[in-house]
Amino acid sequence: MAGRGTPATALLSRRGVAHELHTYTHHDGAGYGEEAAAVMGQDPRRVFKTLVALVDGTMTVGIVPVSAQLDLKALAAAAGGKKAVMADVADAERTTGYVAGGISPLGQRKRLPTVLDASAQEHPTVFCSGGRRGLEIELAPADLVALTGAVVAPIATG
Repeated sequence: MAGRGTPATALLSRRGVAHELHTYTHHDGAGYGEEAAAVMGQDPRRVFKTLVALVDGTMTVGIVPVSAQLDLKALAAAAGGKKAVMADVADAERTTGYVAGGISPLGQRKRLPTVLDASAQEHPTVFCSGGRRGLEIELAPADLVALTGAVVAPIATG
């Protein structure tokens, strides 16, 4: 399983973006992002989770540190909308092409409006899901922004 590529890793390879892959064994019941940070021995402020919300009815991706929560009001404002609610898990999976706990902001089935929490810019590299549970991609925040077309804004709380 560790050697199998994902749409996210394929995108990075196609674009020639410097990155590093990190794999770990996911244990059922554990929080995905928090588990990834702990197993990899990384600061949870550098490990980001990919969340899918509906901003005024449009599927939108919010990327925030696993140590924080997504501020839906801030996400809506950053995406140019009025109201945001979390998307249904099945809808998020169907739209992105990934399973919950392994949703990557990269290589999604359909490119969605994306907002990256501004705290990512405090780190030389950050981690995000590689497209399956137990696979993390480490890359520069500027590359994550470039590949996703993300808006950078303060959307994390806590």
